[in-house]
Amino acid sequence: MKRFGISTNCGMEYPLVDVLTRLSEICDLVEIQCDAKHSLFLYEDVFKDFDLRCTIHAPTGDGNIATPFESIRQASVEVIRETAEIGDRIGAETLVIHPGFCLFASEWEAASVAMMRSFEELGEIQENFSIRFAMENLGSWDCCMFQTPELLDLIRGAGLLFALDVGHANLTGTLSTFLRKRPDHLHLHDNCGKWDEHAACGSGMIDFSSVLSVAGSATMIVEVMRFEDVEQSLMFLENL
Repeated sequence: MKRFGISTNCGMEYPLVDVLTRLSEICDLVEIQCDAKHSLFLYEDVFKDFDLRCTIHAPTGDGNIATPFESIRQASVEVIRETAEIGDRIGAETLVIHPGFCLFASEWEAASVAMMRSFEELGEIQENFSIRFAMENLGSWDCCMFQTPELLDLIRGAGLLFALDVGHANLTGTLSTFLRKRPDHLHLHDNCGKWDEHAACGSGMIDFSSVLSVAGSATMIVEVMRFEDVEQSLMFLENL
């Protein structure tokens, strides 16, 4: 079993079958970004032709589990439930979920309440599946929920895992604090502290030695934007 998995995020402009074919040559674990040409709602059967372990990143293009607009919140949770059904059918291990966002400061409190309601519901939904749900910390945009570790007790109290995105944590200045919280799943990519570049590991300012030293049994996924950054990241990480 190889140490690092790779997100299909590196080839979102290509069909899922092409990306899986290419990644299967260099890894045995992939994380399927369930959007656009990689949507498992459209291309679930593609994965069955590959001898790969997998995790899934729930759709990000639509939905918001932190919206106070209850109909949209419920629909967003339902999409995650349906993604979990697919995940169980293809044997996926983990389903990574974004905690939502709030565009208007005046609604932040209501959005926080909606998000926590979604955490509880997702914890209950998870009990019906083999796939485990993991909540991901977001980056430094003002609208992003779950940027700091304070929510982790609520997340884990709901029975959910913690997916640490090291690039996002670097942008919010919380990486060292998050690393002490024993993440269950890791997204590995780099940046220079200003933008969410999802650049090759080793090309920015993140200290990956400290990340790997506390990774333990956490699943580690390289989540870069380009195929050429996958090989560069793997070479860098494997030499640490």
